[in-house]
Amino acid sequence: MLPLTYTKIATIILIVVLAQTLMEVSSLPEYDKISSLPGQPFVNFQQYSGYIAVDDQQQRALFYYFVEAEVDPASKPLVLWLNGGPGCSSVGVGGFIEHGPFAPGENGLLRNDYSWNREANVLYLESPAGVGFSYSSNKSFYNLVTDEITAWDNLVFLQRWFTEFPEYSNNEFFITGESYAGHYVPQLAKLIVETKTKINLKGIAIGNPLLEFNTDFNSTAEFLWSHGLISDSVFGVLNYACSFSQIRRELQINNNLGGVCERVYKLLLNEVSNYIDYYDVTLDVCLSSVGQQAYVLNQLVNDFLVFLTLALRAENKSLKVDVFH
Repeated sequence: MLPLTYTKIATIILIVVLAQTLMEVSSLPEYDKISSLPGQPFVNFQQYSGYIAVDDQQQRALFYYFVEAEVDPASKPLVLWLNGGPGCSSVGVGGFIEHGPFAPGENGLLRNDYSWNREANVLYLESPAGVGFSYSSNKSFYNLVTDEITAWDNLVFLQRWFTEFPEYSNNEFFITGESYAGHYVPQLAKLIVETKTKINLKGIAIGNPLLEFNTDFNSTAEFLWSHGLISDSVFGVLNYACSFSQIRRELQINNNLGGVCERVYKLLLNEVSNYIDYYDVTLDVCLSSVGQQAYVLNQLVNDFLVFLTLALRAENKSLKVDVFH
């Protein structure tokens, strides 16, 4: 999970920008040009944000945030960034937390030393409609959207965006993303090739991609095992009885586990603490009060004493331990 404060700050910033410059759908670059974001330090590159209509009849439009490269943008590649989810904001997460030019600080925006726009022009796209600031006036769209519709909307967006920013139409173009963009990125690239759209597509890149459920999540078991978070025996049953991908599929699609997978999942949960952050297993978990910290430590001690007692009994040794005090 991403820090809630960062997400709120990024959302507030974009709402302010949106209210200042884009009350209606418009794709005129000068309308979309951002003079300065609230609390932004001085920079010498241009920024734009706005809407591109992708379905005039249904009044569906996608929101973008575009940052030019810091140096010589005309010669630098253009990179499209898509967050996944589905439903994750490319602007709020990719643009203002991961690799955009700024990150929220206590007293305004801070420069990101690792921003991608140090080497490329970066176009952050909120996709599909319903994500972030992108919208459809026909609300039923939100229940009907598919990967195929998303790919076509993204293609229409690019075609119309390049019409408004023709100076970038010949730049090398890369499609990038993470998570569920493992679907969005290759599907959009495939569509560009199949339709012979005049875009100078040079490549794609996807990080931590969701491609398909049957194998994608199996590495989780090896990761937990290699970090000493699960035992050899639990690692074994995850490999041979019910894989982590099977567990994830049943939980996410069927919202239920049964049979062997239910028993394997219980074994897994018994060994992995509730206080482990799967996104950073070495991270300290912040607890809000001293009382909570004491409770957690007592639980961990009690769990260890129970384990120790059972282990020693298994060795035919006797030890009387009061696990409640």
